[in-house]
Amino acid sequence: MATIAITSLPAATAAAVTDVLPIVQSGTTKQVTNALLFTNATLVAPALGTVASGNISACTSTSMALTTPNIGAATGTSLTATGAIVSTGTAGVGYATGAGGTVTQGTNRTTGVTLNKRCGAITMFSAAGSATAATFTVTNSTVGANDVIILNQASGTNLYNLLVTAVAAGSFNITFLTTGGVATDAPVINFAVIDGVAA
Repeated sequence: MATIAITSLPAATAAAVTDVLPIVQSGTTKQVTNALLFTNATLVAPALGTVASGNISACTSTSMALTTPNIGAATGTSLTATGAIVSTGTAGVGYATGAGGTVTQGTNRTTGVTLNKRCGAITMFSAAGSATAATFTVTNSTVGANDVIILNQASGTNLYNLLVTAVAAGSFNITFLTTGGVATDAPVINFAVIDGVAA
């Protein structure tokens, strides 16, 4: 807290209910008020104890280290960690509701689809299965050239091998073939995008 000269203190009054400490100077009683003590005060290495409430949003040095905090349901725009991010509960780690989407392939099984989501489900065009490989492009503005795409078959009569055969900024290719099944079906492919970097 800045030094306050005694001569700068206001004179005490009978109704001064905010007095903290009276000070007598040259026969005149001065008063130290809450405003003088606590307005724009700077605390040096204080032991605050248990703080029941408050607002630290205006602080300029808030890069604090939290040790085993229980932060509850946190909301933010990004999270940077130098160590592992782990989940010990049953909910796991993944995308929340709203991050995904769905799209259905039209015309034929090599027709491209567009779905600008980090995860989702692609329903392929209904056609007979084939053990001959074919490819279609998924246009997705959230995909980076170094990202990793995970695929799995969610449903379908035939069993499919699914491969990501190209990843570029804004798209990836899916190459597919059955393990031998030729039934007509419209399989659903689940996908998820994981951020990746080259260095």
